[in-house]
Amino acid sequence: MGEDAVVTETHNTPLVEEATKKASVAWVAVADGPALALWCVSYQGALLVVSGPGEQTAPGLAEADQAQVTLRGDHGGRIITWTAQVSRVRPGTEEWDTLAPLVGAKRLNAPGPTADLVARWAADDCALVRLTPAGEAVHGGRLPAESLAEPPRPTPAVREVRKPFRLHRVRGH
Repeated sequence: MGEDAVVTETHNTPLVEEATKKASVAWVAVADGPALALWCVSYQGALLVVSGPGEQTAPGLAEADQAQVTLRGDHGGRIITWTAQVSRVRPGTEEWDTLAPLVGAKRLNAPGPTADLVARWAADDCALVRLTPAGEAVHGGRLPAESLAEPPRPTPAVREVRKPFRLHRVRGH
């Protein structure tokens, strides 16, 4: 934490509430893993995140008890980082019947109707988790002097390098 960082002990400060309400993407880190950008839906002071087959990847989030959540502003700067209590919402419960359709309706580019999407999540064992503010919130402070950039993660994606396109032949003088 930076020298001027402010640590707030309360779980749901006005800044946490406001940033959470406006969030559509959150950077979530589980244990010592890297923070992953995950799309989310705000609901009653918490964030709802779905992951699993056919959805975004969030290794360890469904099994975790806690995670670090960072929310950023419109221009990419960090607004706040807070510790979240992670609770999984299970299919077949009243909570699932309420929350899964809410999240499904906000899913961009969803293949088919929301009811089909929610049924697929249940059948494919996708994880719907609720991230509730439950610890210290860190905000403010100066930016660190060193870079916080991480090296790119390994990927099977390969991009073919092609020769530049030429419209006409260039002659030498």
